[in-house]
Amino acid sequence: MTLATSCDSKSQPEGLKNLSVLFTPIQLGPLTLRNRFFMAPLTRDRSIPTNVPSNLMVEYYRQRAKGGAALIIAESSLVSRQGTIWPHAPGIWSDEHVHAWKKVTDAVHEEGAYIYLQLLHVGRIAHIDAPEQIASGEPVYAPSPIRAHAGNLSKFRFLPGEPGPSTPVEIKDPRKIIEQFRNAATNAKKAGFDGVEIHAGGGFLVHEFLDNTVNKRTDEWGGSVENRARFGLEILRALTEVFGPGRVGVKLAPTGGYIDIGMPLEDTIETFTYFITEADKLNLAYMMLLRYSETMNPIIDGKLRGTKHDVIQTYRPLVRNSKFFVNQSYTPQEAAEHIATGKVDGVFLGTAWIANPDLPYRVKYGIPLSGFDFGRLYGARDASVLSEEELAKGYTDYPFAEQVQEKALLN
Repeated sequence: MTLATSCDSKSQPEGLKNLSVLFTPIQLGPLTLRNRFFMAPLTRDRSIPTNVPSNLMVEYYRQRAKGGAALIIAESSLVSRQGTIWPHAPGIWSDEHVHAWKKVTDAVHEEGAYIYLQLLHVGRIAHIDAPEQIASGEPVYAPSPIRAHAGNLSKFRFLPGEPGPSTPVEIKDPRKIIEQFRNAATNAKKAGFDGVEIHAGGGFLVHEFLDNTVNKRTDEWGGSVENRARFGLEILRALTEVFGPGRVGVKLAPTGGYIDIGMPLEDTIETFTYFITEADKLNLAYMMLLRYSETMNPIIDGKLRGTKHDVIQTYRPLVRNSKFFVNQSYTPQEAAEHIATGKVDGVFLGTAWIANPDLPYRVKYGIPLSGFDFGRLYGARDASVLSEEELAKGYTDYPFAEQVQEKALLN
């Protein structure tokens, strides 16, 4: 299948003409993206048997690049060996990871797309008994020794009893972790990635430093807004030194909530206004903000944990030197409307890519999107005992639209 990168309105059904803006190119730093179909990072737990990207992952990313994605952000990759809630998450701290990821980036580039890698340290959202944490020989780290409340979004389903996160140990010198991010970015560049994105949301480590309900430090890394923002900003500076201007992005979640995090509204706006303003001075490629979603916010002690506010209205005016992107359960129709009206520069779509490797083609011609099998969204609890054929189900076996149409004709 050859996917056109422009959209002829005459070839579209009447109701889809307003989607044509999704097929317009956009400049992202030094890269010219062929359209505005961006694929958000999606954890899929297929790094078998431990944390090294598999050949199955090569096929998965190739399919979506072939299907028309302009920019793919590869799934959260750990900057060091950690005991995460995902038993088969990929890493990017060793030469073995570099060689494995290089197969992915080569495949994506061969299909005409670009690919960034999302870098992650989970912080306190880890468990001391997880195999990878044990192998690391390190404790669970966080800005302060405050344990996250256990919930459906933070249970270790591959451990007996499905426990929640462990009580963390305070990081003595955050500069050590900053250097882990720098090393991860260096490895990502060796692996052929076009850029990197830091995950500064999700209740993970960078987010934990920003949030005054989690970060109770009294040194230069805690207390004031400037001190709490220091960790994330220093990481962004380090990554920009590795990749150069226009090749580093950041994912932010000001509305909080996810995995027991979030400040009062006044503190939230003050903190993220400062962070975004300072980050915008660093020649980043983009900032991607998650909008508020009740489905992603747990109820803890009878209260909804998130901080509801409009991230576009609140933070868009602060971003002048980077592209402003958004994410969180957008439809293609919403994405097109937001771009056409100038609210945002682009929208990352996530779950729509799972069962629709040719998402742009389907949108262009009004072909209904397929739903995905939630039961096979992630790798199995003990995926190391499954065959590649089993792991491919609900991962690389979703057909392209033309295959669906051909099958219908045969029947």
